[in-house]
Amino acid sequence: MTSQRNPITTVLFDLDGTIIDTNELIIQAFLYALKGIVPPAFSRDEIIPLMGQTLLSQMRQFSGREEVNELLASYREYSLHHHDEMVSLFPGVEQVVPLLKAHGLKLGVVTTKMRETTERALKLLGLYDYMDVIVTLDDVTHPKPHAEPVENALRALGEDPSGALMVGDSGVDILSALAAGAIPVGVAWSLKGDAVLREAGASHIIHDMRELIPLCGIEG
Repeated sequence: MTSQRNPITTVLFDLDGTIIDTNELIIQAFLYALKGIVPPAFSRDEIIPLMGQTLLSQMRQFSGREEVNELLASYREYSLHHHDEMVSLFPGVEQVVPLLKAHGLKLGVVTTKMRETTERALKLLGLYDYMDVIVTLDDVTHPKPHAEPVENALRALGEDPSGALMVGDSGVDILSALAAGAIPVGVAWSLKGDAVLREAGASHIIHDMRELIPLCGIEG
């Protein structure tokens, strides 16, 4: 664990697997798109370790193909059709996000998803209006684990990285935070397991979203 030298002013969240449970939707969309392309034994066990990377990168690795436009289209077809019935907030998010906002913290989402589906999920689950900045795959040249997404969010907010938490469920979230100088926080409910996040360099691992409250210096 590392000590916090500056007051926390900002909390940036990854989306999928961190504040919004889209895990099963993502897994089923991959299985749908890759049917007949990958061996019959291909399963969620192969998918989970790469979750958090860009969809393009994942699809190329899973399929072994460079040209994957048709596979991406199949993935998005499944995802859009089943989205609203298969996404939900992780426990504590509904309470913690408004509380952080009420205490004057700036909030944002930094994700490798496209803006359309990012905003759809945030609006569906009532989080959109709490976010001061949203950085998606469409807004960057270099997605996570590069520093650019976190840097862009902090620049838009006018906040210093030393006072910012970046909360995520994937090694790419942790690495992006570190590269940008922000404080990386891993979530123990990650399908990848918290050991992966510790190995990537997470300064903190939270087991409940409400643990963010004291991390942000909020008492009570």
